[in-house]
Amino acid sequence: MAEVSVATRVQIKPFVSASPHLPICRNITWKICGAVASSDSSSSSSCGYSRYDKQTIDDGQVVLPKKKKKRRRVFFLDVNPLCYAGSKPCLHSFARWVSLFFKQVSLSDPVIAVVDGERGSELRRQLLPSYKTHRWKLLRQFSRGHVGRSHGVIKDVFTKCNVPVIKIDGHEADDVIATLAEQVLQIGYQVVIASPDKDFKQLLSEDVQIVMPLDDLKRWSFYTLKHYMAQYNCDPCCDLSLRCIMGDQADGVPGIQHLAPGFGQKTALKLLKKHGSLENLLNIASVRTVGRQYAQDALTKYADYLRRNYEILSLRRDVNVQLKEEWLVPRDTSNDSKTLSNFFKFLEETEKFSHQSGFISNG
Repeated sequence: MAEVSVATRVQIKPFVSASPHLPICRNITWKICGAVASSDSSSSSSCGYSRYDKQTIDDGQVVLPKKKKKRRRVFFLDVNPLCYAGSKPCLHSFARWVSLFFKQVSLSDPVIAVVDGERGSELRRQLLPSYKTHRWKLLRQFSRGHVGRSHGVIKDVFTKCNVPVIKIDGHEADDVIATLAEQVLQIGYQVVIASPDKDFKQLLSEDVQIVMPLDDLKRWSFYTLKHYMAQYNCDPCCDLSLRCIMGDQADGVPGIQHLAPGFGQKTALKLLKKHGSLENLLNIASVRTVGRQYAQDALTKYADYLRRNYEILSLRRDVNVQLKEEWLVPRDTSNDSKTLSNFFKFLEETEKFSHQSGFISNG
């Protein structure tokens, strides 16, 4: 493609003129974009014009359309889920996903890594003892002969890659991310949350996206507001209410199906689309009929059960953590390759040492 400037003389009759019979003449240069094709002969060439740039004329002046300024993004990396292969802690999984994330997703955009704090899920477990009881604790020794803990190793990798690591004791990473994301949005940035955790769907909007690690495809994949609308045919503001009714097996939060077998996702979506939120639905159901009898009975009889689920599954935005200006600068990626390469070598050596120690002890 090439741009060709063509000078021309245009007569423009103004709206108000001292002499209406005398048009104003101005010289205007039009830009014509097209493909320039050269023939085999060096002495000849041809130019094809495929389109004209869209322009407007204001009193003879060419006004180019303004380009929409691209808003900067801030990535939040939910670290803990990346450190598992299935239900088993695995630093190889962490290394693989972080390497792909830096190379293919975040690039030089700011990244804030967040890990679960000590006793982070304690408050929710008081409400529901089964909450996340199946998850293994990551903060433990991951090989014989290594006295450090996984958190220290992970933090070292991020520090060398110029990524701040946030850990707030008494709070889960989800709540810390939700709190910081709110602060990022307030200063005009867009937010991308890197996590496989579907809890973050309740935060989706035009300015909040999710990028998920897909094991089958071995890559990260963006999940946006459009994806959610296409999947559920409703607004993400209903997502939390829907999960309160359906439950969250991954987090050990049971839904209402075992109490009201006929109350499935189709019924839940229909009621939420009509009444908005779970709280609004429960309030209306307490004074009048909102659906079929089995749904009406479930909503009135198990209202406290559903409200408890809401308290457990809703992300908090009031964690005592403050966004720092230095977290928002473009990330220096110059150390990524060396740091991750050394980390992979370290994991291989640790694994060999573990096998050798096991062989000696068994022998």
